[in-house]
Amino acid sequence: MNQLFKETHVIAVVGLSNKPSRPSYDVARYMQQAGYQIIPVNPQYSEVLGETCYPDLASIPVKVDMVNVFRKPEDCLSVAQEAVNIGAKSLWLQLGIINQAAADFATSHGLKVVMDRCIKVDHRNLDH
Repeated sequence: MNQLFKETHVIAVVGLSNKPSRPSYDVARYMQQAGYQIIPVNPQYSEVLGETCYPDLASIPVKVDMVNVFRKPEDCLSVAQEAVNIGAKSLWLQLGIINQAAADFATSHGLKVVMDRCIKVDHRNLDH
């Protein structure tokens, strides 16, 4: 797990909300404050956490290392396919999000996959 964080610099957060009360906002803000570049992905917004928000992964103009997903499990296979298409290195499905088909697809295309875990909790528990 530690290695995954070390090789990650840019995190696209799919389903990031602009509402501070939402878990996606709290988690993304934490990762941003920890030094990662956060790229919001949500067609509802133009900006979140001071960063330009994109409607989908394909619209992001920079290289993405990790795709962190805050979406319903049934939406995750298409997100995994987009993650593969943009050349992401890893796919992280947040706590409570389980989609084995998405995980299998991403893994079969060379992505590291974490499923049903909170990136904030795992990062905070690392030996830095």
